[in-house]
Amino acid sequence: MNYVHDNEILSYQIELSNQVITFKTKYNDEIIEIIFTGVMAHMFVNELPGSIILDIGEYPVSLFIEENQILLDERKDYCWPRYYDNVENLYALLINEGYVYYIISSSYGLNGWILAKKVEVKKL
Repeated sequence: MNYVHDNEILSYQIELSNQVITFKTKYNDEIIEIIFTGVMAHMFVNELPGSIILDIGEYPVSLFIEENQILLDERKDYCWPRYYDNVENLYALLINEGYVYYIISSSYGLNGWILAKKVEVKKL
């Protein structure tokens, strides 16, 4: 993804009611925002000051289902990431509503994933 490799994460904000996650990052002297909209779910680990993004990849929701099967089984009764009857039903819902599985890889620190409809990268 353009403008994200080797960016240091300065901060991130999660707006649950608006379904938006915004990362404020820095590369050299440039400030860059990475804005995910239509967010259904996310999971971050290894959040550390000075976290460096290696890449943000876009993957099909079938990979989300495959990689998170245990999590989906554990949290289904809690309506996570949303109410669904079975995994096939959830998969169809994700496809029909245009979700993408974004994986954040790091050189150092924060990594994880976001299930969202869109991502935008802009220089400030």
